[in-house]
Amino acid sequence: MDRYSSQIIDESDIEAVIRALKSGVLTQGAAVEAFENALCEYTGAKYAIAVNSATAALHIAYLAAGLGANDEVIVPAITFAATANAAIYCGGASVFADVDFTSGLIDVSAIEALITPKTKAIAPVHYAGSLCDMEAIGAVAARRNLIVIEDAAHALGSFDAANKSAGSFGAMGVFSFHPVKPITTGEGGAIVTSDAELAKKARLLRSHGIARGDLWEQDMIALGFNYRVSDLNCALGVSQLKRIDKTIKRREEIAALYDQAFANSDRITPLKTPPKTRQKTHSRHLYPILLDSAIDKTKLFNKMREKNIGVQVHYKPVYSHSYYIKRFGERFLPQSEAFYRRELSLPCHSALSDDETAFVIETILSD
Repeated sequence: MDRYSSQIIDESDIEAVIRALKSGVLTQGAAVEAFENALCEYTGAKYAIAVNSATAALHIAYLAAGLGANDEVIVPAITFAATANAAIYCGGASVFADVDFTSGLIDVSAIEALITPKTKAIAPVHYAGSLCDMEAIGAVAARRNLIVIEDAAHALGSFDAANKSAGSFGAMGVFSFHPVKPITTGEGGAIVTSDAELAKKARLLRSHGIARGDLWEQDMIALGFNYRVSDLNCALGVSQLKRIDKTIKRREEIAALYDQAFANSDRITPLKTPPKTRQKTHSRHLYPILLDSAIDKTKLFNKMREKNIGVQVHYKPVYSHSYYIKRFGERFLPQSEAFYRRELSLPCHSALSDDETAFVIETILSD
């Protein structure tokens, strides 16, 4: 229990990778296509482009959306740095929106004031697996002629009441398959979209920007990258995706135990999913809590780690990292700062037993 999340690899996963190894094709083969097709079937997207990380997926999604020099993407301050970094890779910049303190999600009411003639896109983050208010974000984007690129790295398995998947609300969605996510490919990511032109651009950028013709003919028509993912990774992904419903169900069971334990606590507040999203299922990539301001977070963190309980903090506001301060100067967003001071993520993954969950609860409530 020394990690906040963990992968589960079973015999069917191992057999799937062995089959890929024995196939004689280790990259750009049938397993990649099979994984992309499985992602489309699961999310309802028309196209999926598998790549070697969610960071790569964000980068080429921004490029496919036309982001270039001096363009801006609006991102929440509470996210993993890659959401913002990918805009800089394109020659553009990220503009940070404050978050809602109770959910950790982008504050939709803050978006409009951040839009300038340079703004190209909005990149909402489905933090911890909670769905953002995509209807409201979509309305702002439509009114201001912006593209929406969902950072759904936390949210494979999150669906709304209409059975619409995270990643399928905007023009593109990005997923991560890092080992701490509900399914893993070891390392890996994907873009999903129902726009044929965006899918074509993303596929081109994934592999050096080279368009292939007949026989040996090829032409590099864009400055692309080697963001390809191997058949070994994708064979594992296909196998893992077959069990995702079971994985999500177990994560939600653990979250329910936490919810019940903290329901009447005046010291610990679980995050709230915005009621407007009417969320049917939740990936529970994280189970974040907000600590009472009187609690010494550092002391509690150390205590939990001493008990071999893998707590973590998600996240330091991106603008407060040294690189961003040096390049863009100091910034301060009050809700993001308050969220960072009080947020703590508890273990929540399908390898966690009820007894281990009870130990987490007992330890944190005894502080």
